[in-house]
Amino acid sequence: MTHKDLDLWKDSIKFVTYVYEVTKKFPKEQLYNLVSQIKRAAISVPSNIAECAGRNHKNEFIQFLYIASGSLSEIETQFIISTNLKYIDSNTFDNLSQKINKIRSQIFGLIKSLKKYYSS
Repeated sequence: MTHKDLDLWKDSIKFVTYVYEVTKKFPKEQLYNLVSQIKRAAISVPSNIAECAGRNHKNEFIQFLYIASGSLSEIETQFIISTNLKYIDSNTFDNLSQKINKIRSQIFGLIKSLKKYYSS
């Protein structure tokens, strides 16, 4: 089994695609500022999941999952700012939040499973 078999990784890849679609509508002057930051953070999520899945050490595996979760918090904050600046509407933000919360829940579910598996 590889990272590509994980629903978490698959969902995070879909999320990156959605983020790219949403940020296409941002003002051009944000291309190298907010948009760039959002895209980097979004790409970080599946990248860290892939990297942690390739690790054999429990603590490293879990640490990379926490990093992926941190990237989700960063994205959420950036989209709150984007909403305040009227770059996205509240419906788009709500959709993004649902996707973020689903992935975050999957991350913490996997962390919980790993801790349980390694403690037994």
